[in-house]
Amino acid sequence: TEVVAALLWEGDRFLICQRPAHKTRGLLWEFVGGKVEPGETKAQALRRECREELGIEIEVEDVFMEVLHTYPDMQVHLTLFNSRIKGAPQLLEHHALRWILPAEIPQYDFCPADQEILAKLRRERG
Repeated sequence: TEVVAALLWEGDRFLICQRPAHKTRGLLWEFVGGKVEPGETKAQALRRECREELGIEIEVEDVFMEVLHTYPDMQVHLTLFNSRIKGAPQLLEHHALRWILPAEIPQYDFCPADQEILAKLRRERG
């Protein structure tokens, strides 16, 4: 499954979102994003997901990192894009939102597919 996500910065903090309790991997933290639908480019999918989940527009930039992860129920190819946010994020779908420093990563329980990305963030920005 092709999945895209946005790495959004506000100064030296980046945005994380807590999954709704009723969804798979409920209440784990993640980057905003979702599945690429048939006929969409990755950038189109990411812009759509950000509108649907946070009510924001974003500018999709370069790829920060790609990860292949196998969950018990699916395999995902996650592409995390550096992106610029336009507007203030709203809680339309997630349980909670936080702007955190890379050094604060260990305080949150993230989705397993994000672990390699988080390690890179801590190395480069932490």
